[in-house]
Amino acid sequence: MSHAVKVRIYPSPEQEQYLAQTFGNCRWLYNFMLNKTTTTYKETGKGFSKAAMDRLLPDVKREFEWLAIAYSQCFQRVTFNLSTAFQNFFEGQAKYPSFKNKFGKQSVGYPQNVTLLTEEKAIKFPGT
Repeated sequence: MSHAVKVRIYPSPEQEQYLAQTFGNCRWLYNFMLNKTTTTYKETGKGFSKAAMDRLLPDVKREFEWLAIAYSQCFQRVTFNLSTAFQNFFEGQAKYPSFKNKFGKQSVGYPQNVTLLTEEKAIKFPGT
């Protein structure tokens, strides 16, 4: 059973910079995969599944080295969110997925390996 926790954090300036880069990397990847899926569909009549997007991740990370800053499972969460957005669109429950921008709501998903340090009243994210 999955368990989610929503918290308010007060990061230090270094942590703010790391989170801003992570938000930006995940947003860029979402937009990249959305564009890739849309153009592939227009050219071939078939889009990308989540598994196909996940197979593209290593090549994309090699091509754009600055993506290495973010935790890899955050990117897997991005592909999951995009595939869910397409499923909802094809089932008629939502509009076609739209591109993200830095002025909208910023979020990132860490599926596992986040540690709550109760004594220090802190959160330890993987990759930091």
